[in-house]
Amino acid sequence: MARVWFNKTFSSVHSVLSLVREGDVEREFRLVCSIPNPHAVALLAADEAAAEPSGLTGGDYIDWCLGFCEEHSIDIFVPGKEASLAARRRQDFLAQGGNILSAAAPDVLDLLHDKEAFYRTANAPTAPSTNFEVFNNFATFEDACRRMRLRYPVLCMKPSVSVYGIGFRQITETKDAIDLLLDGNAYRIDLRSLREMFERAGDFKPMLLMPYLAGHEFSVDCVAHEGKLTVAVARRKSLSAGAQMIVVRENIQRACAHLVKQFQLNGNVNIQFREGDEGLRVLKINPRRSGGIGMACLAGPNLPYLALATFVHGTSAATVPPVADGLRVGEINKAVKLP
Repeated sequence: MARVWFNKTFSSVHSVLSLVREGDVEREFRLVCSIPNPHAVALLAADEAAAEPSGLTGGDYIDWCLGFCEEHSIDIFVPGKEASLAARRRQDFLAQGGNILSAAAPDVLDLLHDKEAFYRTANAPTAPSTNFEVFNNFATFEDACRRMRLRYPVLCMKPSVSVYGIGFRQITETKDAIDLLLDGNAYRIDLRSLREMFERAGDFKPMLLMPYLAGHEFSVDCVAHEGKLTVAVARRKSLSAGAQMIVVRENIQRACAHLVKQFQLNGNVNIQFREGDEGLRVLKINPRRSGGIGMACLAGPNLPYLALATFVHGTSAATVPPVADGLRVGEINKAVKLP
């Protein structure tokens, strides 16, 4: 039985562990999960639970990971926290007899986390990168804004490096700051307030100015192995709050296969697209499982289990069921008792 360790990661890990246990009918994997919080809900789905030291980061954290793998006889390490650093230390883990299921090579992980570098590199024909301009102060913002407003009626911006959509804003010229505040829309900002803020800020970290894509957004949960796409399950998000829909579209499937090959991706990865006036555009590749992977698995393929199975046995050993096109999916909260 292979011992598989999931360290501190995103909140979807409980769903991921539950899905692996559901798919692993032969009990090939024993699941180990570690989180600094000993009462975390995710630990309820693991075969073995452990506490991580809080506040430990960087190389010191990877050294702790190496010690954990040796102490607990870990065969496969699926890193969440400090995944890029763990990938750079892969040989150290291999030397101890274990292996790392890393979504990509270390330099690729760095590129995927930098949206400017990603947009300049990604070249999927059916879903190219959207146009953008980089700015890092008031003057460069004004220049970029002047050029982009000539081509696009609505603009948006986001940091070149961020997670969870932090810093993303749609820019409006039809509402004032007070209107947006009272509307309760946290993802819009008025142009006048934005200019005043940037004028006071001096230089700041690079941000991207882009056309706002007003169409549907697609979150695609993929399983990849050594640059080959095993399966991709696309969820189309509603333009208003509500259910999501599983869709099977040729342009999305081809884009995912192309990007997986281009960046030589592995395991569970999430690719996001959005439609605009110029068609489908790639937004980002998350080199990890998405928060909605449980919804994607309702369509048929058990994506977390398939990622482990193909990592161990290769794509030839994976039986992938068809994806249920048109399935409407959603999530609900569930109360549980904690130990």
